[in-house]
Amino acid sequence: MAALLCAGFLAPLYLQAQTAANSQSGTMPLTDLSAFKSPSKNWQIVGDVSANLGKDNTLSTSKGTGVLVNVLDKKNHGADLYTNAEHGDAELELDYMMAKGSNSGIYLQGRYELQLLDSWGVKTPKASDNGGIYERWNESKPDGQKGYEGYAPRQNASRAPGLWQHLKVTFQAPKFDGSGKKTENARMLRVELNGVLIHENLELLGPTRGAMGNDEKATGPLRFQGDHGAIAFRNITISNLPAAPQEQANSRRNNPVDPILVEAPTNTILRSFMDIPGQPRTRVVHAVSVGSPQKVHYTYDMDKGAVIQVWRGNFLDATPMWHDRGDGSSRPTGMVQRFGMPKFTLAKLGSAQAAWIADSAGTSFRPKGYTLDENDQPTFTYRIYGATVLDAIRVLDNGQGIHREITVQNPAGGDLYARLTEGSTIEEDKSNGAYVVDGKAYYLRLDDAKGTKPVVRDADGRKELVVPVKGKVGYSILF
Repeated sequence: MAALLCAGFLAPLYLQAQTAANSQSGTMPLTDLSAFKSPSKNWQIVGDVSANLGKDNTLSTSKGTGVLVNVLDKKNHGADLYTNAEHGDAELELDYMMAKGSNSGIYLQGRYELQLLDSWGVKTPKASDNGGIYERWNESKPDGQKGYEGYAPRQNASRAPGLWQHLKVTFQAPKFDGSGKKTENARMLRVELNGVLIHENLELLGPTRGAMGNDEKATGPLRFQGDHGAIAFRNITISNLPAAPQEQANSRRNNPVDPILVEAPTNTILRSFMDIPGQPRTRVVHAVSVGSPQKVHYTYDMDKGAVIQVWRGNFLDATPMWHDRGDGSSRPTGMVQRFGMPKFTLAKLGSAQAAWIADSAGTSFRPKGYTLDENDQPTFTYRIYGATVLDAIRVLDNGQGIHREITVQNPAGGDLYARLTEGSTIEEDKSNGAYVVDGKAYYLRLDDAKGTKPVVRDADGRKELVVPVKGKVGYSILF
């Protein structure tokens, strides 16, 4: 099968001018559309894309290469896109971006669909939501009704429209004997959406509705749905599996410890250590994780008065804390957006370009715990520079992110700044009235700065967004 994949799939994807060495990399070059069969006009190669959160099914593009985009309008209803080459067992990775309200999909072998949909804010996803798997028509469902069946993702790990999402699929093709009779159904061995496992070892009883007929074969092309909605793709990589497919799937499940999971059917608070990935690893020792029934959660560092991460989906895995002797830590179980290494949110600076404080020296920082409102939502309190700070984080009612309001009472003299976020990039997105951060990973919308002007500045090779604080500052993270 490895030989089939390299010779039968990978090499034909590349421009003939490319070298043999490049053709083995597995990444589809998106410099033009030559890797696809008779592409319709709705498919284009561009340099970048963005979405407007107020406009359905709309993506804006800029010139260049590296991004495959499906752009639709009233005159151009679009058509699906097929690769010239075909694949069997395969591991597929790519990034994609949804337009607001958009609907699309990817068909493995042109037959088995993974649904791509704007499911931003959905609490309990269905098979028709982002990351769901459609299956064939079933004449005898258990409830006596005919209809299409499928698999819903284990949780909603989706990002907002206009943000890049990452999909990784391990696929096992159907198997046939020498006479062409099918001996084994196709399987989605593992599907990860934005780093979250949403499917594992699912048997596909037949092709998806709307597939390339009901026949199944050992190989088939990748198919990108183009007649439903606007969508963009980049970094498309497909390769042969590193191990026998079923053995690989089984090895993933050989975990002798049953996880200890904490749910958040109501507003829920858990204190623990929280590890931030990196080299070296950073451990937040006074972390408070706050879960919500809207399936949006966050972690607060009481030692620095900082929000260190938000996530969508399930709440916490407390196995490291409560199994056996434990180490006191827990970890998020959903789609996580982190905000870099923890730093103090507030600092006195000589100017907007001055270096941010590295520790609490000279700040008189003192955490004062938190108080709960009538809905068991905490407002954190601390003292810094002689002032009292109230830090209230609330999940947005629509489940699309969080809103944070920082109130400074009785501030002393000096210029006080709030460090709102950091990232590899921070760009103003005027169409959405927000900043788009870290290569379009999330939006930051400044809701109330009391007339002060935010500043995007350089900091140790990255970008920071800071704003002067005149008593209060409020902003939202949309992700």
